[in-house]
Amino acid sequence: MSEHKVTLTWQRGDKPFDYQKYSRDHTWKFPGGHEMQASAAPAYLGNQNLVDPEEAFVASLSSCHMLTFLYAANRKGFVVSSYDDEAVGTMSKNEAGVPWISTVVLRPRIVYAGGKTPTPDEEHALHEAAHDGCFIAQSVKTDVKVEPAR
Repeated sequence: MSEHKVTLTWQRGDKPFDYQKYSRDHTWKFPGGHEMQASAAPAYLGNQNLVDPEEAFVASLSSCHMLTFLYAANRKGFVVSSYDDEAVGTMSKNEAGVPWISTVVLRPRIVYAGGKTPTPDEEHALHEAAHDGCFIAQSVKTDVKVEPAR
């Protein structure tokens, strides 16, 4: 159907290739020309000022869910004015003791415009449709949950 590409670039530079010393900073380059600096999570000796792969993973799930939710809401005649999410990914260890992001909780706050606002059941159905149609959620084994925003 489609391909999605990124070019990742990392350079050791003048630091020794010692686990405690080499840089985790790297660059993601996207086909549209956008470049983004990334690193490992601080717990893995990364740069806390840059996005890490785990954060990017949570962001991609949140973004995909939102985009699919907007599509589902539009198809049902709801007008969305704003959508904010404070998503949280939780890392745990699997049966083999390997860390993985086992759960991502989405906490969207949605503001509707116009005279048609979904009932709680209708909004729940929109989130279910968004989850079922989200390409990223359907590509991972992570448990993705939607909870009311706090």
